[in-house]
Amino acid sequence: MGKINGCLKCLFVFFNVLFAIVGCLLIYGSIKSTAHSQQMSAFGGPSLGWSWVVAIGVLGISCLGIYAGLSEKPIALKIFAGFMGIGMVIMMIFGIITVVTRNKVKDNFQTIAADVAKSIKEDKDLKGMLEALQASAQCCGVVKPEDWGNEIPDSCECKTTYMGVCRSKPQGMNGPTQIYKKACSDFILDVLNLVFSLAMGLFFAFAVTAVS
Repeated sequence: MGKINGCLKCLFVFFNVLFAIVGCLLIYGSIKSTAHSQQMSAFGGPSLGWSWVVAIGVLGISCLGIYAGLSEKPIALKIFAGFMGIGMVIMMIFGIITVVTRNKVKDNFQTIAADVAKSIKEDKDLKGMLEALQASAQCCGVVKPEDWGNEIPDSCECKTTYMGVCRSKPQGMNGPTQIYKKACSDFILDVLNLVFSLAMGLFFAFAVTAVS
């Protein structure tokens, strides 16, 4: 195998460096998301295990591409090409699975949320996770404030001055006068939509990159 053209070599290494940076960002995002993974899974969210696989895979293949481009060793280039071919197929499959999974999650999420809401009073761990989510995501209740029964916790208290964020507590209930208007199920569904949209974009983008 002859030497690689200098411009093509620089371009090849440059794009692999970019994808290595993307891989590092994906790993960073996975680390940050892990802190909330238990809360998300408790309310029907997907496992974050796949995000670690994708992040490490992208970083690993990119590093291999950088090494192959700089060393110009035929065996390294062939291994890299093989991984890119396999990656293309895997990313296409992941993209299709993501589309199907998103539709299933959206269809079943409200039912799951309603079932979780019924368990709040009996499950102390679930109750603690919901209170933590309410404080950080500015939401109240799984589906509605009434999920808490007659006593709304302080984590539902809304102190912001922005319009449309707060509402008055339902009549006959004890707790903060002003509570968050948004239900935690709506927040989680918004996050899931964002995650699935980003995942689909990444999977199909990586598949197209592998083809090219």
